[in-house]
Amino acid sequence: MTVTRQETEAAPAVSVSPSKEPKRLRLSSWDARYTPYLIIAPFFLVFGIFGLYPLVYTAWVSLHDWQLIDGNQGFIGLANYVELFGDSKFWNALFNTLSLFVLSTVPQLLAALGLAALLDRGLRGSAFWRAGVLLPNVISVAAVALVFAQFFGRDFGIVNFLLGFVGIDPIDWRAETWASHLAVSTMVMWRWTGYNALLYLAAMQSVPKDMYESATLDGAGRWRMFWSITVPSIRPTILFTVVTSTIGGLQLFAEPALFDPGFAANNSTGGSDRQFQTLVLYMYEKGFRLFDAGYAATVAWMLFVVVLVVAVVNFTLTRRIAGKG
Repeated sequence: MTVTRQETEAAPAVSVSPSKEPKRLRLSSWDARYTPYLIIAPFFLVFGIFGLYPLVYTAWVSLHDWQLIDGNQGFIGLANYVELFGDSKFWNALFNTLSLFVLSTVPQLLAALGLAALLDRGLRGSAFWRAGVLLPNVISVAAVALVFAQFFGRDFGIVNFLLGFVGIDPIDWRAETWASHLAVSTMVMWRWTGYNALLYLAAMQSVPKDMYESATLDGAGRWRMFWSITVPSIRPTILFTVVTSTIGGLQLFAEPALFDPGFAANNSTGGSDRQFQTLVLYMYEKGFRLFDAGYAATVAWMLFVVVLVVAVVNFTLTRRIAGKG
């Protein structure tokens, strides 16, 4: 038997220094342990600078007599909060905020759910319709407010013109509480219904088709399949839209501010009798018209508490309702 040259010329063995092996294992252990924290560190850094710090600083300002121009006038403790709880304008703004939130958010999400179900049925020109429902969201809110101000005009508004055909007298949409709430809520619904509908549509298209096929074989109709299969399957998306709509609905500013003719002259109070003044509008009035930054910070913190409480309640209720199939 002959031995080839390759077999006789064996490669020299590579020796690893015993001192280098523990270092390599140690570096690998550090990499596995600390790399995930380095990856997520930028988020927490940005959140700390632009989220947590302003929140804490606002709480600190609310405990002081702080004027926007003259600065800190001294520590006053909870005096701003005591004054706030006795402030009728604050409670009026809170009522308006909750009213506008309910009137705009509940119909908006229900309409978005129905619109998404309609788009999910494979209509002709589906790309056109999907782009069309998103169009109101990309239009400037100032332009939207100007158009809707014309729609809800007292003397020459289109809405009053149409109501006249059914025998209803002209309505002063800015002067009456519920009329103004309905007008502002319509503006909000028009802007955000299509956006939420596309979120629901994306979730609906990920529902397995075999679930619908099995339900069809069992004799279930479209209505039954929608509430027993579709809605429970897209529950995470519904919860997401409920939370985000709650946060946005309780922080309304642009729509009611631009609906008030006095906003252009920096004299907006949410109507002549504050009939559609929200908490954010009231905070703006205190901070940037009356220059009372301490009191405005107090309103901001109470708004944060209201948003947190309502968001948790909505999240809990929606999770239970959407989970029932």
